[in-house]
Amino acid sequence: MQSPRPRLLFIPGLLCDGTVWEAAIERLEDRFAIHVADLSTQNSISRMAADQLAGLEGPLLVAGHSMGARVALELYRQAPERVSRLALLDTGVHPLADGELTRRQAIIRLAHEQGMAALAERWLPPMVYEPYHQDATLMGRLRAMVLRMNPDLHERQITALVGRPDARPLLAQIHCPTLVLVGRHDAWSPLAQHEGMHQQIKGSRLVVIEHAGHFAPLEQPQAVADALETWATA
Repeated sequence: MQSPRPRLLFIPGLLCDGTVWEAAIERLEDRFAIHVADLSTQNSISRMAADQLAGLEGPLLVAGHSMGARVALELYRQAPERVSRLALLDTGVHPLADGELTRRQAIIRLAHEQGMAALAERWLPPMVYEPYHQDATLMGRLRAMVLRMNPDLHERQITALVGRPDARPLLAQIHCPTLVLVGRHDAWSPLAQHEGMHQQIKGSRLVVIEHAGHFAPLEQPQAVADALETWATA
C-alpha cells in the first residue's frame, strides 16, 4: 500500500492568500499534500495556529510568509512534535514596537473609511523592491489579492498582529530543519533581522533572495520555489 504524501502547510501573511505560494505549490504539489491556511476569521496569532493544527492530522512541513511565519512559529510552540520542517520567510519575531499600534490603527481607519483600494495604494509599494513598482503584472496581482479582502478581515488580522507574542525565546528551542529566507531589499523585515533569527535557530539555513523585497515569493517566485524545494526535499 502506497504511503500518503507528506502534508505541507503554506501560511500566507497579512491580506494575502495562496497567490503568494503559487510557484512553490506548482513545484511541490506532485510530492506533497498541499494545504493553504485560511487566516480570514481569527483575531489572534494563537487561534490562527490552533486552527491549523485542529484542521490537519499528522506531521506537517510548515512554511509561513510575513505574518504567516509568525503563525508558523506559534504553531511550532503549541505542537513542536507535529512540525517536521519549518520555513520562515520575510518575517520577524519581536513583539509590538513603539509607535506601531498608532500606525496600525491609522491604516485600519483608512481601510474602513476609504476602502481596500486606498489601502492597497498606500500599503503595497513599500513592501516591493522599488524597481518593480512599474511592473504592472506584479503590482496588479498584489493589488487584486488585497482587493479580495475586506476592512473587517484586515482589522482582525491587524488585531492579531498587535497582540502577537514575543517569539524570540522560542528560536533556541527549534530543533527541526528550518529555512530562514528574506528578500535582499526587504525594508519591512530586513536582512539583519533574519540573520539574527538564523543565528538563534540551531542548524537553520539562511537564504537571501536577490532583487526582491518583502514579497519575495512573488517578486522572485522561481528563486523562492528553488529554496523551498531544497528545504522540503533535502
